[in-house]
Amino acid sequence: MSELSPDSVASARLAEAGKVWTSDLSVSEFALLDAAGFRPLEFVMGSSVFHIGWQQQNLRQSVELQVLSQAMYTARYNAMGRMLAEAQQVGADGVVGTRLTFRQHGVSAEHIEFIAVGTAIISKDDPGALRRPDGAPFTSHLNVQDFYTLLKTGHAPVEFVMGVCVWHVAAQGFMQTLRQMGQNIEMPQWTQGYYDARETALARMQAEAERVEASGITGVDWKASEWMWGTHTLEFFTSGTAVRRTGEADGFDPGFVLPLR
Repeated sequence: MSELSPDSVASARLAEAGKVWTSDLSVSEFALLDAAGFRPLEFVMGSSVFHIGWQQQNLRQSVELQVLSQAMYTARYNAMGRMLAEAQQVGADGVVGTRLTFRQHGVSAEHIEFIAVGTAIISKDDPGALRRPDGAPFTSHLNVQDFYTLLKTGHAPVEFVMGVCVWHVAAQGFMQTLRQMGQNIEMPQWTQGYYDARETALARMQAEAERVEASGITGVDWKASEWMWGTHTLEFFTSGTAVRRTGEADGFDPGFVLPLR
C-alpha cells in the first residue's frame, strides 16, 4: 500500500475519533454490527489524483499496454493505501463496506481521481483479533450483513483485492472488414482480447490474495470498459474480498439477518 500518511487536516480529524464516531452505515447495518460484537470508529477515505502517461500503440498488434495498466493500478492502490492508513491511525480492526470509485479530474481525460471510502470498525470484546496476519487492519467491500454472515461461517476478511489490465485489440485489415460486411460473424481479435485482459486481471487479483495468506476470494466483481483509451483499447478490472478461515461454522441461519435489511 501507499506509504503516504493522512494529511494534517485528516490527522486532526482522526485524532478526535472516539469522541463522536462517524460511518456510512445504514441504521440496520449499525444495529447488526453491534449484534456482531463490533462498533464503528470512523468514516475513512483515501484519494489519489493521477496523470495517465502516454504509450505508443501498434494498431495491428494485440498486446497489454503496460504503462496504462500500471497507472490505473497505482492510482487505485494509492487510494486504498491511504484509506487503510486512516483506519490504522484510529486503531481499527478493519474496514467494512469499502467502495472504490473514480472520476475525471478537470478538463483532461488524462487526469483522474480514485477515491476509496468505508467505515473503520473495532471489536468490542477482543480488539485486534480480526486483524490481518501481518497485524494491519483488514479491508473488505462486504456490507455488514455479509460481514456478519462471513464470520458465522468461520471465516474473516483479509483484504479488498483487485486486478487490472489495459489491453489493445489489433485493428483488422481493410479487406477483412469488407469481407465481413453484411454478415453475422465473430470478431476473433476482440473475443481473444477480452479473454486475455480478463485472465491477466484475474491472475493479478489472485496473486494479491495469496500475498496476504488468504484461502479464497468472495464477492468477485468485474467490469470491462473503454471509457478513456480510444478505439481498440479496453480495460478489464476485477475485485473482491480475500478471506481466511478462523474456525468452524457457528450454525448460522441466514434467515435471522434478512429481516434487518
